[in-house]
Amino acid sequence: MNRWSKLAEWFDLNREKITLVAGGIGVVFSLLGIRLGVPFDWAWFTIVLCGAPIVWGAAVAMYEDFDVKADLLVSLALIAAVAVGEVFAAAEIAFIMQLGAMLEEFTVSKAQAGIERLVKLTPTTARIVRNGKEEVMPADIVSVGDVVRVLPGEVIPVDGTIVTGDTAIDQSVMTGESMPVDKTVGDEVFSGTVNQFGAFDMTATKEGEDSSIQRMIKLVKSTDPGNAKIVSIADRWATWIVVIALLAAAGTYAVTGEIIRAVTILVVFCPCALVLATPAAIMAAISNASQRGFLVRRGSIMEQLAKVNTMTFDKTGTLTNGTPEVIAVETVSDISDTELYRLVASVERKSEAIVSGFTSRYGERFDAVDSFRVIPGKGLEASVQAQSVLAGNEAMMTLADISIADSVKNAVREYLHHGASIVYVAIDGALAGYVALADRVRRESRSVVESLHELDVMPVLLTGDHVATAKTIAKRLNVSRVIADCLPEDKMDTVAQLQREGNIVAMVGDGVNDAPALKKSDVGIAMGGIGSDIAVEAADIVLVNDNIRELPHLVALSKRMMSTIKINLSFSLILNFVAIILAMMGTLSPVWGALIHNGGSLLVVANSALLLSWAYKSSVPDDDSVFVKAARNKVLESN
Repeated sequence: MNRWSKLAEWFDLNREKITLVAGGIGVVFSLLGIRLGVPFDWAWFTIVLCGAPIVWGAAVAMYEDFDVKADLLVSLALIAAVAVGEVFAAAEIAFIMQLGAMLEEFTVSKAQAGIERLVKLTPTTARIVRNGKEEVMPADIVSVGDVVRVLPGEVIPVDGTIVTGDTAIDQSVMTGESMPVDKTVGDEVFSGTVNQFGAFDMTATKEGEDSSIQRMIKLVKSTDPGNAKIVSIADRWATWIVVIALLAAAGTYAVTGEIIRAVTILVVFCPCALVLATPAAIMAAISNASQRGFLVRRGSIMEQLAKVNTMTFDKTGTLTNGTPEVIAVETVSDISDTELYRLVASVERKSEAIVSGFTSRYGERFDAVDSFRVIPGKGLEASVQAQSVLAGNEAMMTLADISIADSVKNAVREYLHHGASIVYVAIDGALAGYVALADRVRRESRSVVESLHELDVMPVLLTGDHVATAKTIAKRLNVSRVIADCLPEDKMDTVAQLQREGNIVAMVGDGVNDAPALKKSDVGIAMGGIGSDIAVEAADIVLVNDNIRELPHLVALSKRMMSTIKINLSFSLILNFVAIILAMMGTLSPVWGALIHNGGSLLVVANSALLLSWAYKSSVPDDDSVFVKAARNKVLESN
């Protein structure tokens, strides 16, 4: 019984292929006049096997939804061909329609193949460590806070943070990175990625449907080529073509009295190529984008992206690394720079804002903080070892009535000019010194901006930095328009203002504090999608590998997709028009009409498939490291 059930399952999975092969055999036997003792033409076998489902589907769609589309014309053509005795033509129409459907399904399944791969990577078990004992349990019962052990070669079952051990993780399924990424204590790891080398323990931070792999599956499944505006236009055209075809066939028969011509018109008038023209191109483009680390949620977004002429960037984490580093510690009192650093680092550590920048230079020695208060938009106030400490911007010093000498302001101005940010430090009511931090510009940012200029897209820099710092970074990147001192709500207002000026705006941000601007923009692109819930919810496109290098490719791909769609539509309309004229003249038979009709569909699919491997080639050099290094060295020389 088990063998028969497996056979039935195999047959069900391969039903379309079996039908196509059997239908093809029927056409060949009919063409060669082979009977094999059966009392009928083998063409009937193909008509029943391949044609009957088409007729039935068209009848059901017509009855239930009054869906007047391509299958209705095919059904009428099949019935008419049989009625006039052209059974071989009817069989060929049915066979080629089956072949076209198979190829269409193949194109779509190739573009969506990532879903199955992601589902297969979804782990089913997890090694949960409780009271020092390891227990293998279903992955879906892991709770936030559970300690999970992952051995070399195993798929990580849930999102979490490493608590013991070092390893390297293959994140290619999520980010497209070909090389394993080193991970150690404190680093985040994501479900669906593969542990390459060492065993480690991790604390679960997400569970079930909230895990990265499940959100990725939902995001890929949400990709819908069918809601693009241009798709709906094509569908409306298809509906009208059906009506026109019926009128043309009836008119031709009335004038010539030849039913064959009318049947041929019905065959060649089928708008299959027209209907395939748009979704095939969109699916191929979305598949191409996914290979570059982009997950596109809707087909309409690719259409909209092709129209974008302005792209706004949140500076931190997009054009820069997002991790400020200490480049200078200057004192204006008798305290040493090491002591000043340790004091301000102890205070900043409580804010969890820029700890990585402080610890990267001086290590992790911190003093105990007795009290702590955040002053929004200005800085921090704390008590450290009986000392009153203020750490923040110039506005905070002014608020606390702490004077800053002109010599200090002049020195600070030089740092600001080179793109650094300043944290002033006051101890017991007097300025003790300041710390200069710089958020490093990404190596690829300059070439990305230049490539966008090449694509006629104007980049706009949005940042909360001081005006001098913002202008310096904008100059490095060749960004002509910059909005400084920008709060999250200001970013949304800026996007709205750009739209009022008549621009089609894309917003690139980290998907957290940029969520309002991402939603307001015509196209929202979120960075770092594998770890950000907000990115998935707020953005139209998620860049999962956190690398903006491919942004110009995405923009160019959308433009290429629209060009492909226009070519497909033009070709299918011209082909239909020429074939109809030939059918009216009696030059085309139903058989040749079927070949031309389906040949057009195949060419449209083939042209769209070229997008699967298309790559944008910019004239802008990829490596801007010399330019950026020069700017960085200038800042460091200021020390």
